[in-house]
Amino acid sequence: MAFSYEQDYGHTDWLCWYSIWIYNPALMRVWIHLFALLAACFSATGGLTACTSDTEQITYPTLVGEFADESSFEALVADEAHINESEFFIRFAEGGSVVYGGGNWAKRIPILKVKPGEEYAGPYIVPLQYRRTERWSSISGDVRTVRILPEDDWTALRDRLFAEILPKEKNAGVVLHLDVDDYFLYFNESGEFRSTVIDNRPGGYETIRQIGFAEMLEAGLPVLEKFLDEKGIDDRRIGFNTGDRGHYSLPFLYVNRDLPVAVFVRLPGPHLQVRTGGKPAIYMQTAGHIASSHTTGIVFRPVSSIFRLLSVASDTVIVSAKPQHLIGLQNTPIPELNDGPAMDLRAWEARLDELTGRKASKGTMDFLVDGEEFFTRFTDAVISADASISLRTYIFDNDDYAARIGELLKRRSNEGIETKILLDGLGTIISTFEEQKTLPDDYEGPGSVRQFLETSSEIDVRQAQNPWLTGDHVKTAIIDKKIAFTGGMNIAREYRYDWHDLMVELHGPIVDVLQYEFRKAWAHAGFLGDFSYLAELFARKPNNAENIGYPVRALFTRVDDPEIFRVQREAIRNSQKYIYVENAYFTDDAMLYELAKARRRGVDVRVIVPLVTDRGPITRNNALAANAMLEHGIRVFIYPGMSHIKAALYDDWACMGSANWDRWSFSINKELNIATSEPSAVHELKERVFEADFAASVELSEPFPERWSDYLIEIVGDYIF
Repeated sequence: MAFSYEQDYGHTDWLCWYSIWIYNPALMRVWIHLFALLAACFSATGGLTACTSDTEQITYPTLVGEFADESSFEALVADEAHINESEFFIRFAEGGSVVYGGGNWAKRIPILKVKPGEEYAGPYIVPLQYRRTERWSSISGDVRTVRILPEDDWTALRDRLFAEILPKEKNAGVVLHLDVDDYFLYFNESGEFRSTVIDNRPGGYETIRQIGFAEMLEAGLPVLEKFLDEKGIDDRRIGFNTGDRGHYSLPFLYVNRDLPVAVFVRLPGPHLQVRTGGKPAIYMQTAGHIASSHTTGIVFRPVSSIFRLLSVASDTVIVSAKPQHLIGLQNTPIPELNDGPAMDLRAWEARLDELTGRKASKGTMDFLVDGEEFFTRFTDAVISADASISLRTYIFDNDDYAARIGELLKRRSNEGIETKILLDGLGTIISTFEEQKTLPDDYEGPGSVRQFLETSSEIDVRQAQNPWLTGDHVKTAIIDKKIAFTGGMNIAREYRYDWHDLMVELHGPIVDVLQYEFRKAWAHAGFLGDFSYLAELFARKPNNAENIGYPVRALFTRVDDPEIFRVQREAIRNSQKYIYVENAYFTDDAMLYELAKARRRGVDVRVIVPLVTDRGPITRNNALAANAMLEHGIRVFIYPGMSHIKAALYDDWACMGSANWDRWSFSINKELNIATSEPSAVHELKERVFEADFAASVELSEPFPERWSDYLIEIVGDYIF
């Protein structure tokens, strides 16, 4: 299939060049926007103080002024409901008063995609957008009246639906994935059914299963029809009073039996008060952080700062002086695929000991594919933490979902859990410039993520310095020093809802390795910088994790050692049967050269890249890389959406983590990958990620159109993206 870049993106040559300066998060974008908005802020206000103000952070879109300050904690009981082509209307009793509520459903439910007679659609969740005492003045259009059934009927139906799903044992429950939220369902100590968003899961309860609503309804729809038949109800539009109450509760359920479609009506969560000065304040943070990184940061981190500068400079010279040209391979024939043996994994593991200078650790690995799996498991682990939470992330965004995670971490810290959060300063601040398209209407996030996390909490927050704009791109979360998560996901809305990504849950001694790395990074980000780091190097290494598992090793990109690059390059050179790679950012020419040489040895080389990345110019780098790979016999698969996965398989040796296939991840930024040749782990990664994504992608058969500006972007991209 041939793709038209002009058609898909609408860029012209000059716009591509302009995008280098505007749409990337690196130096040019920071300084241009920074000084422009600083000037605007000062000129408009006469100083900095007027750049901050109190604004309301809205958890769900609302009709302004019609919400009470708090959600009702009494059951809402509806006795009248109507629906037309775009809105719903509900009359209900609330605290002894009659209330008229409603909202818009047409903008939130893809009803045109629902076809009668096909599989069950939903469930969808729409917000109850207003509550008032006056009756609706008029309801126009094709109005349908909904028959309301009491809470007792819902309870009876619910018990039938959940009979085989909810655990019978105490202090246990299941997570039900509903639309864009995850609910924890359980029976309380009195045997009463309860549901709440997983963020508010009560302590002392264990999640024993995760289920999707489609899975539940596949078996549940016949139960619903039988239940209504037994009661002699033949109405096609049914509403249930559920009795659910409180923040984020689902007090009403609407069912259209003809389509069939299920829609929950949801009450909002608490309104959070945050301080934000908008983007001017964010740019001031950026200026302050960059200045600090190059002044006091260097004073307390003299050795590491100078070392980083020399490393960046020397790497730039080496890359410029020794380019890896694919031209020399063009006249070399592309052979058929090998049918001989794969590389000897036992010998390869021994070779890894030599390359890294250390033996593999051990542990167990569970892959968490996409945000639904990871954040559900991560939230569950945070709620279950008994002693400590250590979070290290490149980005902790200020969007609505990140704020919810932040509130959960704040709550746990206030409950006595030692909570440490290490942020990459520049990565986190720059992320707040950008707004995701799926962000709720009128949402206004905190201006300072660090201030938000520290306010009204016992969280200890540190921001890693960024001398010479280098960064800490590692993402790890360690719970009670016994469970660890690592991979490609940051704390942000797009990782939960919008992007395809991968994390891995680790148990066993490998957790001690990650805990030690966190301790060193935490010390280095502290006031004494290099001096604290040096003391941590000689401190006793942690030994807290259970001694279980199979060989697993951590790989790093450090200032003094591009280990992840060296090891994966050697893996390419040793592979005999196949190489599968999935990554969003392909700008490293040396690795493309190695892949092309591997294909000429008869290795089956396949690469998955997204059609469009979150960094505009990088998309053109990927297009050129895809064309080069296609020309050299490598199979290229275009993922339909944003895939942020960073994983590779080399003859049944797996490597995945935080590192992109670019110069910054291979040589400059701090990175962490996890690798293993354990057959069970390799098989799961191959099946759940690579085979699934090959099937979901479109294989490229014709090269992308190229323009002169693409090559200019490619040259610049090697250095600043």
